[in-house]
Amino acid sequence: MTNHLNIAVAMAALFASTSGLASDELALDTVTARAHYDNAVGSSEAASEGKVNASLIKHRPIARVGEILEFVPGMIVTQHSGSGKANQFYLRGFNLDHGTDFATYVDGMPVNMRTHAHGQGYTDLNFLIPELVSHIHYKKGPYSAEDGDFSSAGAARLHLLNQLPQGLASLTMGSYDYQRMLLANSVAVADGHVLYALDVNHYDGPWQVAEGVRKYNGLLRYSESDAHDSTTFTMMAYKNRWNSTDQVPLRAVRSGQIGRFDAIDPSDGGDASRYSLSFNKQHRDPQGGWQMSACAVRSELDLYSNFTYFLNDPVNGDQFNQREKRTMLGVNLSKSWLGELAGLPMENRLGVQTRYDQLSPVALYNTAQKQRLLLIRSDKVEESSAGLFVENTVWWHDKLRTVAGLRHDRYQFDVKSSLNGNSGNTRDGITSPKLSVIFGPWANTEFFYNLGKGFHSNDARGTTQTVLPGGGAATPVTPLVSTRGSEVGIRSEWIPGLQSSLALWQLDIDSELVFVGDAGETQPSRASRRYGLEWNNHYVVNDWLLLDMDLALSKARFTQRDLAGQYIPGAINKVASLGATVTHWGNWFGSVQLRYFGPRPLIEDNSVRSNATFLTYARVGYRYNPRTTLTLDVFNLFDRKASDIDYYYESQQRGEAAPVNDIHFHPVEPRAARLTLTYQF
Repeated sequence: MTNHLNIAVAMAALFASTSGLASDELALDTVTARAHYDNAVGSSEAASEGKVNASLIKHRPIARVGEILEFVPGMIVTQHSGSGKANQFYLRGFNLDHGTDFATYVDGMPVNMRTHAHGQGYTDLNFLIPELVSHIHYKKGPYSAEDGDFSSAGAARLHLLNQLPQGLASLTMGSYDYQRMLLANSVAVADGHVLYALDVNHYDGPWQVAEGVRKYNGLLRYSESDAHDSTTFTMMAYKNRWNSTDQVPLRAVRSGQIGRFDAIDPSDGGDASRYSLSFNKQHRDPQGGWQMSACAVRSELDLYSNFTYFLNDPVNGDQFNQREKRTMLGVNLSKSWLGELAGLPMENRLGVQTRYDQLSPVALYNTAQKQRLLLIRSDKVEESSAGLFVENTVWWHDKLRTVAGLRHDRYQFDVKSSLNGNSGNTRDGITSPKLSVIFGPWANTEFFYNLGKGFHSNDARGTTQTVLPGGGAATPVTPLVSTRGSEVGIRSEWIPGLQSSLALWQLDIDSELVFVGDAGETQPSRASRRYGLEWNNHYVVNDWLLLDMDLALSKARFTQRDLAGQYIPGAINKVASLGATVTHWGNWFGSVQLRYFGPRPLIEDNSVRSNATFLTYARVGYRYNPRTTLTLDVFNLFDRKASDIDYYYESQQRGEAAPVNDIHFHPVEPRAARLTLTYQF
């Protein structure tokens, strides 16, 4: 990918040279080096855009791999099932379920799985090794032409390291039989480097039914680069098996029938695998550059869940098995070049993105104790898409630039279903204009105005469905759902060491995706509107201390009137985080991170709400010598009894005479400690 910051500086310098301003003086004013963040004035196209570097990632503890996305300000990552399942995500007034409306990429590979057995946009990051992430580039809102499906609330692009300065071997032992071993190193080969890593993890958790996680991650990567070109080949492998303690009914805990960490159905669980091969090639020169990337992914998932217990089947129970085998292929090409518009410096970018998913099959079964009883439906799906985008950046003045983009996506869905009437072919397309206007800087402060149109795709099976699995007619859903967003923002470095940004935003969606308890997946619902405020602050106190404070407030409502109410179940409205990171204080280092996410409506009329959740993570570490460190991480430091997630729906336990509407929650894990010994060689 072309380095937009470097091009921006070069174009600004060109403008400065035509207006009598020294280019080196301008560069010093507009670009500030940050060890942990690359969010300096002049580096982004929106106040809500930024980059987090490995130097910060490695200094903060994460309990689950998916929590790496909490480096995106305002993002909350939780879990409502076993550790092998994709996490639950919250951002900008969304309960994003497992990733819908937030796009995630690892080295250009899309992580969101469309037409998924469990949930549309399913984002499972368990294949990632956090120590190998070089930086995270995040954006919010549908303002960037390169971001398509699932990116209306935002997008995060995680980039991997090409080489390690030293080999890395670590051993972690912790509460509830947590064990992890990591070995990683890079060696020079021919004109490049080979990076390899092996990550093995076991975890039982605090659950009465031991989680029994058995996770294996591997990576092999070849890279070479010079002043103009870079190339990488990457192979990744992931295998996991686990038992699940899904959300439990509040009434069962209050009555003493079960404890907070018990399970209603102890046979829930799953296994997952993912194998990928990816290629990236970049070229840069004074006139611009080009990029090509390609990937092939083979993944499988078997997931056993029971959210309603004995509501539908009082004899065998309501456990179901969601199964899929997927092959995903993708090729992306983009080119950028510099030019002039009436003597004004300009950059153009043109790109095409293609993706093909084959699911054979994607199936749903009724089960009991993981034994299949009845096939509900089985489908073979082929879903292909092509997105073409163009983006134009013009420096109208040394204090004004615009980024105008246009994107068009075409989708084709081909479904062969076991249910008569649900097979078919569907095509759809959508055009998404984008615009960003950046003013400044003045006194190390710049201003932003952004607006754009985006979309999310719906499950291919819904686009051809005319009958329900249990009988009755069904109306096919809209294949591509339009979204529209806007934002005004400000970013300032007026106070030395303090980087602060403020954004006011709004997002409209033509059809909301909401969680349905007895289906165990998301389903289309009414149109909605969200708006809110985000305030992010990073203060570099000195060369060893960094302070962070992020605050996000939002409001989410259905815009189509309904007697059920206008509140969106699960929509988050308050997120706050405070952090302090000590990179070195003599031989000591550490961090403390506080995160809060507020109460949420659980039903459309807001008559039932969740409680707020407040958690604290802490780390303290000691460097015995340049090669050896010992690190202690403590999660849920104050042992808060809170929920990772809450739902409200109807369920029935064995022995209950009738269904009961109740809160179903997944508790946060109690205080836990993990000790890591790391040796660099």
